[in-house]
Amino acid sequence: MDFLKPDTVLDLKNIRDELVRMEDTIIFNFIERSHYPTCPTVYRENDPALKIPDFSGSFLDWALMHLEMVQSQIRRFESPDETPFFPDKILAPILPSINYPRVLASYSPQVNYNDKIKDVYIKQIVPLVSKYDGDSWENLGSIASRDIECLQSLSRRIHFGKFVAEAKFQADRALYSKLIKEKDIEGLYKSITNEAVEEKILERLCVKADVYGVDPTNKEGQRKITPEYLVKIYKELVIPLTKEVEIEYLLRRLESE
Repeated sequence: MDFLKPDTVLDLKNIRDELVRMEDTIIFNFIERSHYPTCPTVYRENDPALKIPDFSGSFLDWALMHLEMVQSQIRRFESPDETPFFPDKILAPILPSINYPRVLASYSPQVNYNDKIKDVYIKQIVPLVSKYDGDSWENLGSIASRDIECLQSLSRRIHFGKFVAEAKFQADRALYSKLIKEKDIEGLYKSITNEAVEEKILERLCVKADVYGVDPTNKEGQRKITPEYLVKIYKELVIPLTKEVEIEYLLRRLESE
């Protein structure tokens, strides 16, 4: 996806191709996370066993915040498709800024679902993809690192809904302007939903999970990610959250007209 070429960014085919590539990243991140237990210590705020100086929050929050501070200095969050979990902590880049052409509305950074994504990930996704329920003190750092990879890839995929919403708005300004003025949320949901495309996504995920989720040299070995769980995650969590992002973005879209 070349964000220096706005016309290509808002091409729905290009957007769908990018979403397909994100599937692979998310699946492989889940597979890496599946080597470890749930490890609730990583997510417990102010755990007495983990005394982090001058910080109030979980070990995951501490690690994610500091990583984003570094990543912001190398321009990660200047890219229109990246959304920080700690937007108030990001720092100015040490590299020269890239003046990306504006593709999304000016309020786009305010449409940030990362708190909800993190909550859903910890409470619903981690139990599905973990090896077993329990702690692993020797792997706290590795687990937090894998969690961050999962969270950032999920965040990018879900917030890509803003590009989908903008592309659909541009394709039919009259329809979307009417729905937005009337605050017709049901109509907006109906207009952004393509059941055939969603069904293809779920079918493709089943195939990928079946292929990627087990060692090809040992078909009888332990499956790292199952088609059932992957479809459940996308159908019940990823796709609905993406639509929420689209709707929130669209409801404010006329502010930029």
